[in-house]
Amino acid sequence: MPVPDLALLAVIIGVGAGFQRLTGMGFALVATPFLVLTLGPFEGVLVTNLCGIISALLNLTLVHRDVQWRRLARFTPFSLLGIVAGTLVLLVLPTGPLAILVGVLILLAIGVTVLFRSGDVRDSLPVSSGFGAASGFMNVTAGVGGPALAVYAVATGWSHRHFAASAQAHFALISILSLAAKGSLPSMPVAGWVVTILAILVGIGVGERLAGRFAERTLMRLVIVLATAGAVMTIGQALV
Repeated sequence: MPVPDLALLAVIIGVGAGFQRLTGMGFALVATPFLVLTLGPFEGVLVTNLCGIISALLNLTLVHRDVQWRRLARFTPFSLLGIVAGTLVLLVLPTGPLAILVGVLILLAIGVTVLFRSGDVRDSLPVSSGFGAASGFMNVTAGVGGPALAVYAVATGWSHRHFAASAQAHFALISILSLAAKGSLPSMPVAGWVVTILAILVGIGVGERLAGRFAERTLMRLVIVLATAGAVMTIGQALV
């Protein structure tokens, strides 16, 4: 892999990992479009999935005390249903139209959310299970499981500290399952993996230093911006 490509890969991975630590999500939203352009559509998504697992697990070691496991237990298991449903849908619906549909649904969900003040939606099993299934469905079909979790967090008034920590366990699990569903691993050279791991560590380190320096409302707004950007990029990639 040429040095310029390695440098670009390091920047993409590092920025994505930094956002993941700072906001609780954002690795796939930030990194996937650029990884696809750099490595190609199939390889780029595979690298995103695997790096997402590594980044989430490393972040989890830093914030595990703030994870709300009981709340995740009402959310994440339903992601498995979404992954299964999304995998079945992929067999009958072309990827492009499906990605456009997912992107539009994300934008609609965000639009509905901004009409409510944070915490206006009462957290209940139907609400958490619905958003959980949506997260799994979107992750396996379009590679973006974060927006559904972000919309759920804002709508139900989930504190950013607990949301950001809990999201790491959620993303690690659904990324492992999504990668397993594809039945393949990235084929980057050793130099690419060395750069990738170092970039993740540096990105998380920078995010750790910046964590706590921003107001919770500001961070949640940034999460919504990232979710919106992810939806727009998902639609754009599908159209291209």
